[in-house]
Amino acid sequence: MNHYMDRWYTVAGLMIAMLIVAYYTSSSTLELVATTTGLLCVWLTARENIWCWPIGLINTTCFFFMFFESKLYADMTLQIVFFLLNVQGWMIWLTKKAGSKVRPTRRMTPWMWMAAPVFIVVLTIGWGYVLTGFTDASIPYADAFIATLSIVAQILLSNKILENWTFWIIVDVLSVGMYAYKELYAVAFLYLIFLGIAVGGLYSWKKEYLEVGKRQGGIFHAR
Repeated sequence: MNHYMDRWYTVAGLMIAMLIVAYYTSSSTLELVATTTGLLCVWLTARENIWCWPIGLINTTCFFFMFFESKLYADMTLQIVFFLLNVQGWMIWLTKKAGSKVRPTRRMTPWMWMAAPVFIVVLTIGWGYVLTGFTDASIPYADAFIATLSIVAQILLSNKILENWTFWIIVDVLSVGMYAYKELYAVAFLYLIFLGIAVGGLYSWKKEYLEVGKRQGGIFHAR
């Protein structure tokens, strides 16, 4: 019980820190709601808690409108994809649980490793081109690249695949710089926290994956 309470004290402390940053950076109410729900969502995801998905739906809705106001159209469109992937992830995590609270963690297949770079390059170039030619996007190709990486990470997360955290770590590092450049300081600070949670998520998910593999007599791959 004490360990459980310590975890909630940790996230409560992080949310208070977010409120302080939001106050001193004059963040809007929408930005504040988006950042706090995002923090709670990622924290629950790292702990494989199924409540991460409904909170994620609220979070993506808030970010959609916030990015529209900031003219980050790739990130705005990304929230629609995230909304759908949140619904998918919610359903997938509740299947093939084998007695566990959520679906066991899996790994990327060789085919996924080959397809991911192609998908990232093609979508980034195409998306960046569209944003440059048809919108007043602020930093089109950087926005498109981060958004594309986020799609890959979210697809892996929805399918309970360990490597999602590796992609999220890259996204978080790049996002801190982009949002600071756009003067969305509360969001930039949020992604700095996300980075720490992602590192912890990678560690805890990998540990759980190896323990399950030992119990089953070998390591299994995504399928």
